[in-house]
Amino acid sequence: MTVMFMPLRLIFMGTPDFSVPTLLALHAAGHDIVAVYTREPKPGGRRGLELVPTPVEREARGLGIPVLTPKSLKTSEAQAEFAAFSADAAVVVAYGMILPKAVLDAPRLGCFNVHASILPRWRGAAPINRAIMAGDKESGVTIMQMDEGLDTGAMALMERMSIGADMTAGDLHDALMQLGADAMPRALAAADRGTLTLTPQPEAGVTYAAKISKDETRIDWSKSAADVHNHIRGLSPFPGAWFELDGVRVKVLRSTLASGKGAPGTTLDDRLTIACGDGAVRLVQIQRAGAKAMQVDEFLRGTAVKAATKVA
Repeated sequence: MTVMFMPLRLIFMGTPDFSVPTLLALHAAGHDIVAVYTREPKPGGRRGLELVPTPVEREARGLGIPVLTPKSLKTSEAQAEFAAFSADAAVVVAYGMILPKAVLDAPRLGCFNVHASILPRWRGAAPINRAIMAGDKESGVTIMQMDEGLDTGAMALMERMSIGADMTAGDLHDALMQLGADAMPRALAAADRGTLTLTPQPEAGVTYAAKISKDETRIDWSKSAADVHNHIRGLSPFPGAWFELDGVRVKVLRSTLASGKGAPGTTLDDRLTIACGDGAVRLVQIQRAGAKAMQVDEFLRGTAVKAATKVA
């Protein structure tokens, strides 16, 4: 869909890969991106000694856009620097830092965020993971005008999509980041024309997507097959749901529901179909500790796992 609008003077604020398509879409649309805000480079590289810029910083520098990496936006100096850009709007996509009121109020049209859920469901840090872990059949992106709350701003635009039965968090992440990149230019065009409708979020249906904890990554085979399957795909590819086979930690990257029943955590065949509290799941792609990810068929060619094997 072609969107006709006047170029806007924008500040872009984002950090991970999820943010990059929106930055590129706004640049390709001809907007004047006067500054990019992102998180500071972190130690990385093969020995962890070199500072590695964020994906957004790499793209911004490639486009010749000035990059700022403030430790905080709460100081008067940082807020004055932000306001001095005289932006029409700020676009925020997984920036990872709270914006104080002085920053939210600085752009002429406000600050607009791409949030990876159908608000008000799954406000918070891990909406993609939590949607799949909960067995949601639908997800999407919401463009909202930000306020001081946690993902509580008025909704400007929403795009929905179905979540496939075996779709992982990684699959959904990639689909939603493209939806967001398509939606944001349209929302900005409407905001500039004065035709953007802002709808307050309803109080009913609010849920929070808490950050994923390492304590919840181990697979509990006593749960139903549906719950185990949702757990696996909701944590794939990172941080990854895992179990132990012969004392070795195995991360499960893909699975599918299977027929059969048995003692929870017991293999039902020689293809790594594992019984759950109700039903079974068949593992499709796994990664042993210290090894590369591989399809289960490939793994089983080198490591036989017989029926009635107990996993932990």
